[in-house]
Amino acid sequence: MSRVPFCTCVDHQCSAHPVNHEEGCTPCVGKNLAEGCIPVCFYRKIDPDMDRKQDYSFKGFARFVEDHLGR
Repeated sequence: MSRVPFCTCVDHQCSAHPVNHEEGCTPCVGKNLAEGCIPVCFYRKIDPDMDRKQDYSFKGFARFVEDHLGR
């Protein structure tokens, strides 16, 4: 089990989550990029208590940033 102290993802069932292997964030980042998504840790950096029902696409992340941080 890999320790990644800044990982804020709560989906420990995901096979790419760092608690499920010894490869750190690489599988998570790779999975998200392959799906055209941004990893949840970027969202939780902005809003640690965010709702898990998000649009994790690049455009969804851009909207999330605008909604939470303004322009």
